[in-house]
Amino acid sequence: MLAGAAAEGQRLDNFLLRTLAGVPRSRVYRLLRKGEVRVNGKRSKADYRLAATDEVRLPPVRDVAPDGSAPRRLPDAMLESVRAAIIHEDARLLVLDKPAGLAVHGGSGLSFGAIEALRALFPDETIELAHRLDRDTSGCLLIARDRPALRQLHALLREGGVEKHYAALVAGRWRLGNKTIDAPVLTNTRQGGERVVRVHAAGKTAISRFMPRRNFRALATLMDVAIDTGRTHQIRVHAAFAGHPVAGDDKYGDRDVNRRLQELGLRRMFLHAAELSFRWPDTGLAFRIAAPLPPDLAELLNRLEGAGVSQE
Repeated sequence: MLAGAAAEGQRLDNFLLRTLAGVPRSRVYRLLRKGEVRVNGKRSKADYRLAATDEVRLPPVRDVAPDGSAPRRLPDAMLESVRAAIIHEDARLLVLDKPAGLAVHGGSGLSFGAIEALRALFPDETIELAHRLDRDTSGCLLIARDRPALRQLHALLREGGVEKHYAALVAGRWRLGNKTIDAPVLTNTRQGGERVVRVHAAGKTAISRFMPRRNFRALATLMDVAIDTGRTHQIRVHAAFAGHPVAGDDKYGDRDVNRRLQELGLRRMFLHAAELSFRWPDTGLAFRIAAPLPPDLAELLNRLEGAGVSQE
């Protein structure tokens, strides 16, 4: 098959994951390692960037799963849930108000995520994630509908051209005022077999701006957090570094505060991508999108006030 104009500049592995929808990621990468995928008659690595004129030869795997059975179909309930979560749609951009618990893509034991569902809903388009959110983080997720839009969004994100605001409840009473944390973070370190991110001089630049919005006595503080970079677990790591970890965070969090908030109904990490804004480089048009606090998090704030843990 010809890669085509829509695949110009795309990584080979991402092209295959979209083209071979329904085939597990692990099998796609195994095909690449074994050299069963050929580009212009030659073996190619996963990070090879395709040209529109490249000829890609695929093995006959689209209708067969690793165990020889038919590939699993995305559940209708999941497709409808993702469709209902779309809060903006135009010719080159989708915005999803991603529910907490929904992974942005399959992998790590998950067959499907938001991107697989969106590709099933829009089968004739080049649907790609512009960025990512942790599985337990809800809120605004940008999805490009073509390669030119994806390249512009990636450039904006890389250069700090997208303003991102999160709502976060953090442990304890925040007494630092409006605080910018400029502390590099190091990823891919391991602790007990899990990936852990930490502040480290050898890490990548990471900047987060914390702005307190409401205090709940000594228990917790509601924050507006703006990030100028988009590192893995950045807000969670910076909040813990400041001594006020995100509520409900089971990796970097405060166990005692988490337990008290669980008694009030918190069932997941209190982190929500509330607002995104940027200006399209080619047209100069401004874009802004906001997603309200989900009902479960809004209800927790009501319960904090009702339990007498109101602001001072």
